[in-house]
Amino acid sequence: MAEDPYHEVKAEIQTSLQTAATLRASYLRIASTATGDSEELRWAGSELKATLAALDADLEDLEESVRIVEGSGGRSFGIGGNEVIQRRQFCRFVRTEIESMRADLSPGKASTSRSQPSRPAEVPSPEEEDDQSEWERQEQATMLRQQDSTLSTIAGTLGTLVEQAGLMGREIGEHNEMLSDLEANVDRTSNKLGGAMKKMQQFIRDTEGVKVPECLSRCVN
Repeated sequence: MAEDPYHEVKAEIQTSLQTAATLRASYLRIASTATGDSEELRWAGSELKATLAALDADLEDLEESVRIVEGSGGRSFGIGGNEVIQRRQFCRFVRTEIESMRADLSPGKASTSRSQPSRPAEVPSPEEEDDQSEWERQEQATMLRQQDSTLSTIAGTLGTLVEQAGLMGREIGEHNEMLSDLEANVDRTSNKLGGAMKKMQQFIRDTEGVKVPECLSRCVN
């Protein structure tokens, strides 16, 4: 069975879409208060444009994978008809979001772009609107679950780091105690060595100028 890249690309798109939504909110906030040619507004617009361009490229890859699945009827990938419909709806949803955000970047439309439809030529039927709304709610719920899972993973990682830090602290304390004992032993050995050296120096001074027999006699005595 051929490999289906849909879910991997979809996860990347969802992450990029969240980033774009954050940049869009920042851009609209700045646009609502900026006066004249604002450098901050230009920077926010450039960031949003770059993110949308990358998101658009990923979406094209995703749309191509959906077309491939549709062309084979989903059988080659083990995908049912409902799954194919949901994938097509996701691509349509992301495309609509991209166009809506790009409309917000148009001159003079920052304050009204959210109320303007991205594709006025396409008027969905009431059944399609209901399906789309339900699907969007499911997607939002999925994204929230993913965020909760990510936060749980981060919390678990932090807990592990705290535990490891505690273990390292105890090991460092034990090593410090061992170093203290070693230092004390070195001091005692150094003192003993110093005393022996003093005795040797004293012996050398006492034996200077003394004849060998007399020296040996003194050593024997």
